[in-house]
Amino acid sequence: MIHVVRQKKKFPIIGLLGSAVLIAACLYLFAAGTGSIAERTKEENLNTLTEAVKRAAVQCYAIEGRYPPSVEYLEEHYGISIDREVYHVFYSGWASNIMPDITIIPAEKEAE
Repeated sequence: MIHVVRQKKKFPIIGLLGSAVLIAACLYLFAAGTGSIAERTKEENLNTLTEAVKRAAVQCYAIEGRYPPSVEYLEEHYGISIDREVYHVFYSGWASNIMPDITIIPAEKEAE
């Protein structure tokens, strides 16, 4: 008969430490990935809003024969919705028959 004797591990703390490092690395990668997705979502929202305002301005020109005098006009008559706490909109038109310059930038959050 064969007798097998198992030896006990002498340093179980190394295994625990390795597991803790592996878990910490996984959590870090998860957090970095989540932050990256959130940043891309913000960029997409900004691009979508910019295109929506430009399309509404062109639609106004096609329907009314002139570009809108302001972004507020687009909000009131063409269903554009802008969260003023998140975005700053710069709308500069100097003639009713020339496409206005539309710039939208994210608002910076103030430190609380």
